[in-house]
Amino acid sequence: MQKADRREIALKRAQELKGKIRDYIEAKAKIPKGLEMQSRFEENKRKLLKILNAAEDNWNDWHWQLKNMIKDVDVLSQFIELDEEDKRIFKKLSSLYRWAVSPYYASLMDAKDPFDPIRLMGLPSAAELVYDIGEMDPMREEYTNPAGCITRRYPDRLIINVTNRCANFCRFCQRRRNIGQMDRNQPKSVIQESIEYIKQNPEIRDVLITGGDALLLEDHELEWIISQVRAIPHVEIIRIGTRSLVTLPMRITPQLCKMLKKYHPIYVNTHFNHPKEVTEDAKRAAEMLADSGIPIGNQMVLLNGVNNDKHVVMCLNHELLKIRIKPYYIFHPKQVRGTMHFQCSIDEGMEIMEYLRGNTSGLAIPTYIVNAPGGLGKTPILPTYLISRGPGYVVLRTWEGEIVKCRNLPSKDIKTIIKESKQQGQSKGVAG
Repeated sequence: MQKADRREIALKRAQELKGKIRDYIEAKAKIPKGLEMQSRFEENKRKLLKILNAAEDNWNDWHWQLKNMIKDVDVLSQFIELDEEDKRIFKKLSSLYRWAVSPYYASLMDAKDPFDPIRLMGLPSAAELVYDIGEMDPMREEYTNPAGCITRRYPDRLIINVTNRCANFCRFCQRRRNIGQMDRNQPKSVIQESIEYIKQNPEIRDVLITGGDALLLEDHELEWIISQVRAIPHVEIIRIGTRSLVTLPMRITPQLCKMLKKYHPIYVNTHFNHPKEVTEDAKRAAEMLADSGIPIGNQMVLLNGVNNDKHVVMCLNHELLKIRIKPYYIFHPKQVRGTMHFQCSIDEGMEIMEYLRGNTSGLAIPTYIVNAPGGLGKTPILPTYLISRGPGYVVLRTWEGEIVKCRNLPSKDIKTIIKESKQQGQSKGVAG
């Protein structure tokens, strides 16, 4: 085949590939992306500062943000358009499921659109009362608590739940039973009991410090926990679970990063669910952590009305990679009481995974996880690419749906292969 003919085949294939991504390019233009909405967020910030009688300097102080979390519907209604029925629902829900939102996260909301993804995730709705089914503890964490504030579900790793504090009480939260009506950190004695358990179990090599949001501890409180865990010889990895990059990015300070750097390897797991959450402030926070040598992984929750759309998920994952966050998991929503309006079908999750594979790079493809009922752990759900197998071959389905046959030879001891190869080479006069 001539070079010109090969080029013609390549150009034809390139046109086919352009056609496969055209639907995403068109959809992407309509998806709200935080990095393109800075001027709107700034306008919202100015409105909120006026309502809260604060100055620009206050905004970037994470302590001020927490102190001024919006948790009164009358204050919220000065910024978000709410009718009297909305206010009644908010007040009724307050006694059942606590709500509060940081001024920063409120500034990302569309004041006029009740179906804005940030509002759906951050503010209560009537659906929490109507769809009040499910369980308060579907993961059975109370039955996986061998000591202190530990959750242990796997052989070599565990969680320390150090606080119930958050900068936004997400409406889909799996631990809303722990939120209660007041903030509380775990007592030092309970955390010490957790650390002693880790010391006594040498198979534990990976510890996740979370909550609530672990970064809502003061630097010195968090450092005490990290230093105690890092001093345990068999602990290799320390992870921090936080949504602060999304709801309170000013919490990521130079002082925090300097402290964390002392205890490498440190990893951060965070929790962006929509491209609108990837803002300039989130970008600065992520870059500070990344520049401190801290890898960041994102754990998206599949949420009805927020991101159960293949184009939204692909856009989110691209936006995350731009700020050096690796899409890590897509979690199927857990069946927590009062959150069931966010439920999606596994078919929707599978459709998203099918779309991502081949249409974007492997860096942008997380693992889709369904948590087994009863706290039996994460179960990866993957599209079926292996169709059948036979002696020495398998039949595969490609990302485009083509059926292909591939050789599938059993492995042979590498030492035997090399030895036999030398012998064959000598008999053919190759060796020497």
